[in-house]
Amino acid sequence: MKLALALTLTALAVLATFAQSEPQKAKIAADIRAVMDKQAVDWNRGDIPAFMEGYWKSEQLTFVSSRVTKGWQKTLDNYKKSYPDKSAMGTLTFSDLEITVVSKDAAVVLGSWSLKREKDNPGGKFTLIFRKFKEGWRIVHDHTS
Repeated sequence: MKLALALTLTALAVLATFAQSEPQKAKIAADIRAVMDKQAVDWNRGDIPAFMEGYWKSEQLTFVSSRVTKGWQKTLDNYKKSYPDKSAMGTLTFSDLEITVVSKDAAVVLGSWSLKREKDNPGGKFTLIFRKFKEGWRIVHDHTS
């Protein structure tokens, strides 16, 4: 009985350590939205390298779409190949964002993306995993369809 109580109290202490207050969660969500807002502005200017600043600059970055890509540079190269000019890039909009704060340095974002281009309007869904680094919040995993 004492062991069960001790384990329960330990589990509660661990959970309390990771629990974030609502103001803390709101601040994290606002910081992540700011990263994504900047990405949209950068994209809409036709600046893919600036857009990529929202991603973790690491070979461990994972981008999943029709295939799995590992690494920041490879992801940048793929974006440049898929979107060679401003007309191919169109105007990017993020919507329906649901930001779930997992801890003080991790969050998951579910949302929709759309491009408005002269001849079409592609769009889809995404799940992003953000982590906080000394440089700020960065996407470490992007699954976009």
